[in-house]
Amino acid sequence: MTLRREGSRRYLSASQEDTERFGELVAPLLADGDVLVLTGGLGVGKTHFTKGVARGLGDAHPVTSPTFALMAVHDGGRIPLFHFDLYRLEHAYELEDTGIFDVLGYEGACLLEWGEQFQDELTDEFLGVVIARTGESTRAISLEAHGRRAEELAEAIDAAVGAAVGA
Repeated sequence: MTLRREGSRRYLSASQEDTERFGELVAPLLADGDVLVLTGGLGVGKTHFTKGVARGLGDAHPVTSPTFALMAVHDGGRIPLFHFDLYRLEHAYELEDTGIFDVLGYEGACLLEWGEQFQDELTDEFLGVVIARTGESTRAISLEAHGRRAEELAEAIDAAVGAAVGA
């Protein structure tokens, strides 16, 4: 593993496996009602992060991008994981059709790919996970807390990842 901490709430992933490992380290810290908004361009690793979270929760089922389904439920682990892809939505009124309001902030954790465009309509309390290319295969992963629970979660993630990578 070449995942490394690059400062407070910032990490460097050198591979898809690193990004998945980061998700695995996040998973034990997630609780019912947690919302993570995954931000970054096409192909940066949002779904790989989600694969790691699902595996870290104990769900062995395959995780794929829910682009055409809009939502996938992974409920074989410690808590349910609701994985939304809001890329194809153009207007906030379309959110209702995804079923997001039935689960957001309640049972399980919600991971929202492309959720930044609707975060004001969704919740005030979320952890932003921003993934950006820094090279051909490297990615910077940053945490941006919005709200008290998100701040607690970001601090816990920073401690857990730091301990795992020796930083």
